[in-house]
Amino acid sequence: MKLSKRSIFILLVIILTIAVDQISKVLIRSYVDLRTFTQPGERISLIGDAFIMMNVENEGAFLGMGSDLNPVLKIILLLILPIVVLGMVLRHVFNDKSLDRLSLFAFASIIGGGLANIYDRIVYGKVTDFLFIDLGGVFKTGVFNMADLSVTTGMIILIFANVFKKKKPLETE
Repeated sequence: MKLSKRSIFILLVIILTIAVDQISKVLIRSYVDLRTFTQPGERISLIGDAFIMMNVENEGAFLGMGSDLNPVLKIILLLILPIVVLGMVLRHVFNDKSLDRLSLFAFASIIGGGLANIYDRIVYGKVTDFLFIDLGGVFKTGVFNMADLSVTTGMIILIFANVFKKKKPLETE
């Protein structure tokens, strides 16, 4: 089976996204002390108090939501549903030939980031988060990882790509 340049581009972005995320998490797990609810753990200042690195294990989804769900619901909502949705998005990306390169990059980033976090949930039962931004009350994030950054960046790119997309005039019969 010969892959098109388009397919290679999509797969390359997905693989690179997963690789960057997993390598960063291996480094964090190896070199930064774990932060838990009962123990403070290590905080590494990257840019003053505005950009901090730490090691937090997240058993839930975004900002720990769903970490207290019963195990069956957790499997359904944090593993099965995301796998199904990512599979549908992947199929859409490969089948919709009208997508521009920027949208392809955005979708591939979202898929790669989603798969990287799903991999963590399957292998470790939780996701390693390690970056935190606090711009003094103007902007503050929860603790996140490179996969989260990839998904968020992909979503922002998709929004901008669609907002600034040139509209085709409606064809009349």
